[in-house]
Amino acid sequence: MIRAAYSWLFRTLIHRTDPEWAHHVGIRAIEHAGNCALTRRLIRATLGYLNPTEVTDQPHTSEVFIGARPVPGRLGLAAGMDKDARAILGLTALGFGFVEVGTITPKPQPGNDAPRLWRLIDSRGLRNRMGFNNEGAEAAARRLRALRSTRDGRAAIVGVNIGKNKATAQERAGEDYKYCATLLAPWSDFIVVNVSSPNTPGLRDLQSVEHLRPLLTATQKGCAAAKRDVPIFVKIAPDLTDTQILQIVALTKELGLSGIVATNTTIAHDLGDGGVSGAPLRTRALDVVRLVAAHLNDDQVLIGTGGIFNADDARAMFAAGADLVEAFTAFVFEGPSWPGEVNRKLARSQHA
Repeated sequence: MIRAAYSWLFRTLIHRTDPEWAHHVGIRAIEHAGNCALTRRLIRATLGYLNPTEVTDQPHTSEVFIGARPVPGRLGLAAGMDKDARAILGLTALGFGFVEVGTITPKPQPGNDAPRLWRLIDSRGLRNRMGFNNEGAEAAARRLRALRSTRDGRAAIVGVNIGKNKATAQERAGEDYKYCATLLAPWSDFIVVNVSSPNTPGLRDLQSVEHLRPLLTATQKGCAAAKRDVPIFVKIAPDLTDTQILQIVALTKELGLSGIVATNTTIAHDLGDGGVSGAPLRTRALDVVRLVAAHLNDDQVLIGTGGIFNADDARAMFAAGADLVEAFTAFVFEGPSWPGEVNRKLARSQHA
């Protein structure tokens, strides 16, 4: 009933609103609902119920771990929705197995000029040129510290997606990643190094191995300075060549990274500036996941993202080699009941 009500609301009203305004309203509503223990528990007990041992009578034998932590649901929220780590409790209550916040930069920055977010209704996608708008690493660290002071906050599995400030010169980018890692690692379950957004000038150039190596080692040094052995992932673009992808995979193995997030948005479109996510990305994302999975070490984790709208899409990602999946665009199109519904379906099939 909730899915049907949201679909009607989306078709009749939401799709007519400014996408960025709707995003802010939605994330603040989820934030406030999650911060109230009563509404949070009500949401979790209805929309977001995930306990796989009660979905079936069979034991949970196929857990996926991020570091030492078992992930309660294989569908998580991709970065970009909760840019400032405001709504984690509400998002996990809705049924996401884990939440990746950010992208977070060392200093606050406003991002690119509006308009910078568009719905692609016919193709079930989004186009964005946001430009890492966020309140900065110190603000995010304060929120995450407060989150971890509570029982529910400590139970949430939280990844932090980090990037460089637009004004930071390429040759100093490593300092930005180290700073973010140092400040945010104490409160994170994993760190994602974002060098694949198309909306910060020159950022994707950092995916070349000669530039990426010092960024990843700087991130490792930041985590070491924080005295936390935090799993580190790198997020890659779908527009890289297969050779470039395999070079990055080899680098993650050489440096002992925990894995890869594949993929970010694509610039393979003719709609203007920015990257496209959602259904238009699905085919290429699957191809990239399949390629990465074939070359990662067995103990590395592959998080697949791009075009996941239902449990079958997620299963296709798993068949291609992903261990976990993330989504963002489908959450916008399908509404608040969607993550719990998909994770319950995945749990049933996993234990069938």
